[in-house]
Amino acid sequence: MDSDYGAFLEKFILAPPPPSSASPHPLPLDGLTFAVKDIFDVEGHMTGFGNPDWARTHTTAKSTAPAVLAILRAGATCVGKTVMDEMAFSINGENIHYGTPRNPCAPDRVPGGSSSGSAVAVGAKLVDLALGTDTGGSTRVPPSFCGILGFRPSHGLVSVVGVIPMSQSFDTVGWCARDPSILKQVGRALLPLPDMETASPSKIIIADDCFRLLTIPIDRVKQPLVKSVEKLFGGHVIENMNFGDYVKENVPSLMHFMDKGGPGLEYNIPSLAALSTAMRTRQKYEFKNNHGEWVASVNPDLGPGIAERAWESIRMTYENIDLCQSVKTEFHAALCSLLGEFDVLAIPTVHGPPPRLQTETKSLETFRARAFSLLSIAGVSGFCQATIPLGMHENLPVSVSLLAKHSSDRFLLNLVETVYGTIKEQASIAEDTNY
Repeated sequence: MDSDYGAFLEKFILAPPPPSSASPHPLPLDGLTFAVKDIFDVEGHMTGFGNPDWARTHTTAKSTAPAVLAILRAGATCVGKTVMDEMAFSINGENIHYGTPRNPCAPDRVPGGSSSGSAVAVGAKLVDLALGTDTGGSTRVPPSFCGILGFRPSHGLVSVVGVIPMSQSFDTVGWCARDPSILKQVGRALLPLPDMETASPSKIIIADDCFRLLTIPIDRVKQPLVKSVEKLFGGHVIENMNFGDYVKENVPSLMHFMDKGGPGLEYNIPSLAALSTAMRTRQKYEFKNNHGEWVASVNPDLGPGIAERAWESIRMTYENIDLCQSVKTEFHAALCSLLGEFDVLAIPTVHGPPPRLQTETKSLETFRARAFSLLSIAGVSGFCQATIPLGMHENLPVSVSLLAKHSSDRFLLNLVETVYGTIKEQASIAEDTNY
């Protein structure tokens, strides 16, 4: 744990292929190191899905996931597999079997999950970049909690072949890095999109009601972004809106998921709480289809919270599952109407700092409910989202997120690279000002 922060499940060296003599240009990730979450197939290695019973009942991988091969071909060296939450069914980052990777920013706090080890390995400077997956928030929450950059690409763009599925309607291959230029180069290696030079937004929409969900001072998160945008692009590109009202008016199928109660609802935006409910219902349905038979037959040893969610997924009956798809279709259309090709929606990544280690399950469920109201925006729309660190508030990491239209990933990565330095300066000022 001391030497690698408990981030790695297995260490090995997987070197990139020899460079072609026909190409005189250096490879974009040449000389860099990366790690992969224990959900990706690597030929000859076990894909353990975060659980020893899964590893015990499966065989080693016969081939390597295309996403991993793409990073190798771009010149990076893979140095191992990282710890993850069991069956990718948590955003906390705690694993009772393999240990919880130590948060390099706040050792007494969770690192975030389920791509916990990947984010910790990057945050602790053990690797230059790492691959994770993001179904509900797993390459956004861990980077936010570990003070690094994270990226969830547009749904369906990056190959998920050779990646254990959690919920195919939302599964993506994401990545994290400390350096925005590396974050961008990983995108060039993985995204089947043409190069794009544009980095200037037509407008940046500030979702004011989403920022009001924060449990820390709003200006500590909002002002570094606003001041950076004003400095780089001018204040005229900033618009403010109540995002929840827009969602309520434009996604009629959400009415079937409104006022369902549950933890954290009293601190939430009703339409986004309903969006989260629809997403998590569909996620559980697909988890059951993917893994219900294995869970029922093996009865695996699963940790607190994860066991309850897994068994609830298997026992639910899903009478209204088609409504979840209606919500997804309507919400995607609503966001397409709201955001043009070079427009951005700004929200907090999560509503508060990382919870303490070994927080009791009920409190964590309340945290999850509030967090998923924000995380479900990219999840249900399929849009891309970048997580940008904003330094520390009261010795705990904070971040902000930018979302862009489906397939505008290259633009969003360019924008992050452009604004990162200025946002870092403004975040430092905000930190010193102690909002």
